[in-house]
Amino acid sequence: MQNEFFHGFIRLHILYHASEESIFGLGILRELRRHGYELSPGTLYPLLHRMEKHGLLESRKELVAGKVRRVYVITKSGLSTLHEAREKVRELFGELFADNYVSIGQANSPRLQKRRGRSA
Repeated sequence: MQNEFFHGFIRLHILYHASEESIFGLGILRELRRHGYELSPGTLYPLLHRMEKHGLLESRKELVAGKVRRVYVITKSGLSTLHEAREKVRELFGELFADNYVSIGQANSPRLQKRRGRSA
């Protein structure tokens, strides 16, 4: 379940970087690892292909140092999705990091239960 949860963040990260410049598999793997995501090529490449199939990315082949590399760029639909996701993330983070944020240890406190309308 945790992997599924973080795949949404990974997709957003990919869209963000593809909006800045063209990306390629190994390069984006390195970038994601820099942020703590440990993906295998067997996970990343199908994800890139699905994003392309859904019209968020498009790819082309480039010759780099005598080898063919598939590079990805964001599409108009991908850019629109990224902008919409930014708004949703901004709203969610506003709630997550608001002053009334409840930590796990506080979740069942009598004060919170009272605020929820339950008796302790």
